[in-house]
Amino acid sequence: MTSKAGTTEAFVWIWLPGAAEPVVAGRLVQDGERLLFTYGASYRRRKNAISLYEPELPLREGVIGPINSLTMPSCIRDASPDAWGRRVIINRLTGKKPDAVGVPELSELTYLLQSGSDRIGALDFQASATEYVPRLAAQASLDELLEAAELIEKGSPLTPALDQVLNHGTSIGGARPKALIDDGTKKFIAKFSASNDTYSVVKAEFIAMKLASACGLNAASVSMTHAARKDVLLIERFDRTHTQAGWTRRAMVSALTMLGLDEMMARYASYEDLAELIRHRFSDPKDTLKELYGRICFNVLCSNTDDHARNHAAFWDGKMLSLTPAYDICPQNRTGNEATQAMLIKGNGRASTLKTCLAAAPDFHLKEVEAAALIERQITAIAEHWQEVSDEADLSHVDRKLFAGRQFLNSYALEGLDDHETLQNAFRAARDRLIST
Repeated sequence: MTSKAGTTEAFVWIWLPGAAEPVVAGRLVQDGERLLFTYGASYRRRKNAISLYEPELPLREGVIGPINSLTMPSCIRDASPDAWGRRVIINRLTGKKPDAVGVPELSELTYLLQSGSDRIGALDFQASATEYVPRLAAQASLDELLEAAELIEKGSPLTPALDQVLNHGTSIGGARPKALIDDGTKKFIAKFSASNDTYSVVKAEFIAMKLASACGLNAASVSMTHAARKDVLLIERFDRTHTQAGWTRRAMVSALTMLGLDEMMARYASYEDLAELIRHRFSDPKDTLKELYGRICFNVLCSNTDDHARNHAAFWDGKMLSLTPAYDICPQNRTGNEATQAMLIKGNGRASTLKTCLAAAPDFHLKEVEAAALIERQITAIAEHWQEVSDEADLSHVDRKLFAGRQFLNSYALEGLDDHETLQNAFRAARDRLIST
């Protein structure tokens, strides 16, 4: 099996705002270790043309190289498959796991051209500049998707039928088994339980997402279902809209792209820097700052320490940015109390504590008293809705005991919060309520 190393170019197609069909925007070319992009002349002449993302790929003539010593434009990388999608592609091309002996190294262009066309955002990649041929899978049941995901996890080759079934899941980000579901007028991402899960990870994410909404945050709509006696989390896609003309797509960029970083530099990603960017480049900065601050606080309260910069995103309309609904709020397993967030919160501080959150409040145009009130409302909402959301998830007694007070409302969040007795008391009362439920 070859690594498709001979692939040296790909054409970038885009769904312009409100359009149900894509148009070719330009060409990606391999230049050593870098991918260079050039807008097509016909695209630049369009009155409704937008840049793929500014300031990274401004709409202009000529070859545009990656900024900040990146090897490829980060807005393109946003549309490339992440860990699970790459695993699917490697399995399809080699029949092996990514870490198996003899697995060839695939180029980024190969991943772009081998992944499904219904990827997140408004971009797709084709071998042709004139003919758009979508790489779409046949419709499949959740049981079939789960069977395919289990084979991928084991590193076993897929049957031709299952290969077609899971092909459309290759363009989705993240590391867990997943696939895309089309339900007529709605589209969903389906996340499956993994074979090495020691607790119900998908139920933990379901509960966190539902509680985030209960706390007043703008979170993606979620539901739980089952396939082959396993839990499946369904997340409604917010980058798609069904119209009479067909499906429209919304362009998106990650916080990593907005901050001009890539995975190698992700540890430097900062909420402080993101807040500064929001103040200058977002359409509704005041409300957006409060929303993002609420998400940071909620992540601390529910132990979502996987809040890396690709797990935050914004819609891009060619002029301004607007925050997408929250997604991938997934409490992480904690063996001890101390924890840190994936992104810096204030200065070099990333401790998963409410003290760190309060220190960052001025960056989000909030007074400390306002921030404390916001946090207390979240704590109260978590306690008030815990029972009903846990019941809705059909959470087992074992997982309830695991989640309550460890993932959700872990006492480490109070570390150093000596000057806020009211907040401490509210937290402890809510935590006791969770544990006793």
